Amino acid sequence: MHIQDSQWSSASAVAPAGTMSAAGGNGRVDHARTTPLRVDAQRNLEHVLRAAREVFGESGYGAPMEDVARRARVGVGTVYRRFPSKDVLVRRIAEEETSRLTDQARAALGQEDEPWSALSRFLRTSVASGAGRLLPPQVLRVGVAEDGPDGIAVDEVRVPQQRAQPTAELRLVSGSQDTSVDDDPGAAALLDVVGQLVERARAAGELRTDVTVSDVLLVIATAAPSLPDAAQQAAASARLLDILLEGLRSRPS
Repeated sequence: MHIQDSQWSSASAVAPAGTMSAAGGNGRVDHARTTPLRVDAQRNLEHVLRAAREVFGESGYGAPMEDVARRARVGVGTVYRRFPSKDVLVRRIAEEETSRLTDQARAALGQEDEPWSALSRFLRTSVASGAGRLLPPQVLRVGVAEDGPDGIAVDEVRVPQQRAQPTAELRLVSGSQDTSVDDDPGAAALLDVVGQLVERARAAGELRTDVTVSDVLLVIATAAPSLPDAAQQAAASARLLDILLEGLRSRPS
């Protein structure tokens, strides 16, 4: 970006006054004229993505595009030029969040020898980053757990909708209304690595046998409230996560 800015300054300094407005006069000058537009477009894209993460994190994926545009301080037309529909923008944010969570899970898996420490580290890191407010709906499968042939709980395929308002409850809807995990390699990778964390903790006897991958991801979503005060939000998240972690741990019979 700094190199492009310097090229623009150099071209402006040496070009005659009339050259800058000439149409098709020379390729080098045309390139210099368009460079600031590309820089501005990239800056606007960054503003829109940052605003979308904030707005969707506060109000859920039901928030309108106009709210994203206001937070980014751009016109709503600018948002739609980069993202032709709200679904495209939501998918972009969800994919980025899924990738970040997958990286956090892999880091916990690779850097913690103790299974419970690895699982709790992943949960604490994810909740502290606010990731739960942006989890894509297709990875939040909850429902009545049924025991499989090996006695391990199996999820019923149900998906909670994202919050329409910060205080709204997660509502269960049919999984057929959302993109299948099978169609989303990023979501599948997240479920796979979190599944490894769950299996290790369960095998070590430190995790309740009925806890599923979906339960762990639901903990992340539940323990990441959106509060107006950052300090209060961090304290509330930490306290809630402590309580939820205690609920996940196995107890001597």
